[in-house]
Amino acid sequence: MEIEEQKTTGITTPEAKQILGSVAILEALIAEGVDVFFGIPGGANIAIYDALFDYSGKLEHILVRHEQGAIHAAQGYARTSGKVGVAFATSGPGATNMITGIADAMIDSTPVVCITGQVYAHLLGSDAFQETDIINMTAPVTKWNYQVTDAEEIPSVLAKAFYIARSGRPGPVLIDITKNAQLQMFNYKGYTRCDHIRSYRPKPVVRPEHIAQAAILISQAQKPLVIWGQGVIIGSAEAEFKTFIEKAGIPSAWTILGAGAISTDHPLNVGMLGMHGNYAPNLLTNECDLLIAIGMRFDDRVTGRLDKYAKQAKVIHLDIDPAEIDKNVKSTVPVWGDCKETLPMLTALIEQREHTNWLAQFRAYYQEELDTVITPELNPASDDITMGEVMRHLNELTQGDAIIVSDVGQNQMIASRYAKLNKTRSNVTSGGLGTMGFALPAAIGAKYGAPDRTVVTIAGDGGFQMNLQELGTIMQNKVDIKMIILNNRFLGMIRQWQELFSDSRYSFCDLDNPDFVALAAAYRIESKWVSDREELPVALTEMMNSKGAFLLEILVSKENNVFPMVPQGASLSEIRLK
Repeated sequence: MEIEEQKTTGITTPEAKQILGSVAILEALIAEGVDVFFGIPGGANIAIYDALFDYSGKLEHILVRHEQGAIHAAQGYARTSGKVGVAFATSGPGATNMITGIADAMIDSTPVVCITGQVYAHLLGSDAFQETDIINMTAPVTKWNYQVTDAEEIPSVLAKAFYIARSGRPGPVLIDITKNAQLQMFNYKGYTRCDHIRSYRPKPVVRPEHIAQAAILISQAQKPLVIWGQGVIIGSAEAEFKTFIEKAGIPSAWTILGAGAISTDHPLNVGMLGMHGNYAPNLLTNECDLLIAIGMRFDDRVTGRLDKYAKQAKVIHLDIDPAEIDKNVKSTVPVWGDCKETLPMLTALIEQREHTNWLAQFRAYYQEELDTVITPELNPASDDITMGEVMRHLNELTQGDAIIVSDVGQNQMIASRYAKLNKTRSNVTSGGLGTMGFALPAAIGAKYGAPDRTVVTIAGDGGFQMNLQELGTIMQNKVDIKMIILNNRFLGMIRQWQELFSDSRYSFCDLDNPDFVALAAAYRIESKWVSDREELPVALTEMMNSKGAFLLEILVSKENNVFPMVPQGASLSEIRLK
């Protein structure tokens, strides 16, 4: 993105003063309302940490154990607080360790600002110690990035960074600051927040004629279906969305990141879409006559085969990012704009309706799924504990009020399918990138983003080990999160695919795991191990009632598959119940 000129708001300090570039960075954080950030010091950003020594009580810094932990924690913070997350890293390996998380934030539209240290400007391009070209490395996975070589630039560049990260369709921004700029004294004239940049338009112009056309299609539809995504939550449009679907009387299904925008037990909530989504919304996507997509991007895990996706339906697509409209699915009526603005305009034009017979079809298919999949998963007859029954007991304890941070794999699909959510910003997971190891550090950030809420992280034994070093961060900072490991001694999703599509040729997916309880004890974290069904509710209750962090390892069935399932490359109509 080429940034030409910015307009700023705020009060400039009347008299300039000489300060270090490193101090200007911290002043920017304070001016932007940052209350906590995550990072690790290193050679190329040590000047910033030296300045931070004098900011005790003004800024809270959380020392993580790995830079990937820092960026995932910043993501978790952003997702639960609605604010911009901030992560710090040094140059070279410190900066490159953040790239996975930056890519994750980009595809999931999470606002984060990453500030990396860099070698001295005169050493750039010389292959100096711990030098990498982080700007070119992160260009494809950031909303904007920029390298600062002169301290004079720091206030204005960071103002742009925060504005770009949080505005429009949010995303990650990386600012790389050379060591000389951090150590440079300059004439500081104060910090002003940015609210406009020429050539950058975060929100497209709303076209009322498109709203009117959409309203006509809704009034004519006999079998309409709403599919909503995280855009509803990012836009803080939950109330507007609820008003719209209730007036229209339209069954509504969610993508994995849209979960929680309305409660899971709302009568118009017909479940999750996608590869392991609910039976009814997947099947009936290919029977509806009007598809209304709100704040979602038609990801391949939601659509299945595009050439067989909703070909019978007219499509209304509401999105703040014009690039997403017509990218994968051709729209009949494109509605550009922030859904917090466009949904009330649309609601005003539609009539109060009910779609009783159409909703009955969803309920019939749900009953089939309930009998075939859900009841056996939540109330199993087998001796082994299932992942679903863990979620059933957890729901009874949380009553849908907890923040659920899931990792990636079978644990993620089970948590997404069965977690009861009463509040928005309660579902934190890695959606588009599917980053194993996300949950533990993201849960740390989630707790800092919503300190008054209970945070429960759910991970498999494989994913948990990818960032388990962050147990040290939990220990040192006494972070009160509840950790559940669903241990099936496999890379569970890989095993499921190999069973179903490779004749049970289990190739390098079985795991010989450590003693997770002993590991937690080494980090002075209370923990417990459960393998017996009768002990499960007692152990979960003990975990939820504990003061401080708690790790609960639950031995679950080794070969428990997640259904329904749309095989990769198949149509939604080919969804399997077993």
